[in-house]
Amino acid sequence: MRKDKLIGIGALLALMMLAAVLFVPSINASVNKNELQQSENYLENHNEVKNIIFMVPDGMGLADVTAARIYKNGPDGASLYLETLENIGYQRTYSANSIITDSAAAGSAWACGEKFNNGEICYHADGKPYNPSILELAKADGKATGLVATSTITHATPAVFGAHVKSRNCENEIARQYIEVTGVDVMLGGGVAKFNSTKPDKCGTSGNFIAEAGLKGYPVVYTRAGMDSAVVNGTVKLLGLFNDSGMTPEYLRVPGTTEPGLPEMTSSALNILENNSDGFFLMVEGSQVDWANHANDLNYQLGETLAFDDAVKVVLDWINTSPERKEHTLLIIVPDHETGGFAINGPDKLLNASESVDAGWTSNEHTGVDTLIWSQGPGSKSLDRAVDNTDLYGVMVKALKQ
Repeated sequence: MRKDKLIGIGALLALMMLAAVLFVPSINASVNKNELQQSENYLENHNEVKNIIFMVPDGMGLADVTAARIYKNGPDGASLYLETLENIGYQRTYSANSIITDSAAAGSAWACGEKFNNGEICYHADGKPYNPSILELAKADGKATGLVATSTITHATPAVFGAHVKSRNCENEIARQYIEVTGVDVMLGGGVAKFNSTKPDKCGTSGNFIAEAGLKGYPVVYTRAGMDSAVVNGTVKLLGLFNDSGMTPEYLRVPGTTEPGLPEMTSSALNILENNSDGFFLMVEGSQVDWANHANDLNYQLGETLAFDDAVKVVLDWINTSPERKEHTLLIIVPDHETGGFAINGPDKLLNASESVDAGWTSNEHTGVDTLIWSQGPGSKSLDRAVDNTDLYGVMVKALKQ
C-alpha cells in the first residue's frame, strides 16, 4: 500500500514538472490573472536577443491596414510590409480605470508591465510602486536607447518608455527626465517648445533642456540635413526636434520640406544605435494615424499608415542585412488602441491601386477593441495568440535576460 502511494506521488510530481516545462506564466500573471503560455515552437525561436525594436502605429485598427493596402497595391496586391512578419496575435487594451484606454495607460502597460489609469505615464498617482520601464532595463544592461515619433517626442507613447510622471500633460517634465534622469541616447520627433519652455507644465516644470542636452553631449538638430550630418559624423547621441509641436502630416507636406519623415528618422536612429556593441532598444511611433482617425480623415490616415509601413520596411531591410541581426533582433509592431471605429463601407465594386475605399467611423474618439500584434525574432512566438497588453513587457524583459 505504501509502495503504491509513493508511486502515485512520484507520478503526480512528474506531471507537475512537465506542466511547469510546458506552461510558463506571464510576468504579470498576478496582475492580469491571465497566463501567457509559451508556444510549442518556443525553443526554435529562442536565440539571445541583442536588439529590441518596438513599433507603434498609434490608433490603428485592422481596417486601416486593409484600406492602406488597397490604396497602395489594389485589393489583390502585395501585402504591406508589416503584414509580412512571422507571427500575428492580438491584445486586450483596457486600462486600470476604463474599458477605453488612452495612449498613456496603454503605452505604460507595455513599457512598465502593469495596468495604469488613463493619463498616467508609468506612474501611479496613488503612490503605489511601479516597475522600471523596458527602456530603463535595456539601458541598465548596457544597451543604447532611442525614441522616434511624429508627435512631440514628449507625447504619451514615447514618454512612457523614458519617464515617470503623474500626467501625460507634464511634457516639460518628461523632457527634463529624458535629459537629466533617463539619458535616452537618441530622440527624434517634434516638440521644440517642450524642451525650451518658460511656462510651467502640469507638474510645475519649465526650463531650457535644449541647452542642457548640449552640455551633456547631445548634438541638437532641427532639420533633416542636420540629422543626416550628425549621423555621418558618427555621433552616439542625438536630439532632433523638427517642429515646435507635432510634425507636419504626410498628406500636407510640400517638396523641399526640411522635416524628415518617419522612415528617415527611423533609419538615422538605427545608424546611430547599431554602433553599441551590446545592442539597443528602439521605439518608433507613427503617432498621427491616431490623429487622422480622431479627425475622421481618410487621406490623412492613408498617408500616416503608409509612412509608418515605409518605416517598417526600413527596419526589415536593416534586420535582413545580416543573419546575425535576424537571429538576435526582436521586432514587435502593435497599436496601443483603435481610434474612431474606422470601417470600410464600400464601394460595391473592385478598386484599383491609388483608389480609396468608402470610409466610415463610429466616433472621433478611441474605441475599446483588441488590437493586432505582428512580431518576429527570438521570443516572438509568445505573441502569436490572444494576450493582455501588459504581457508584452514580460516578453521583452525575458528577452533581455537570455
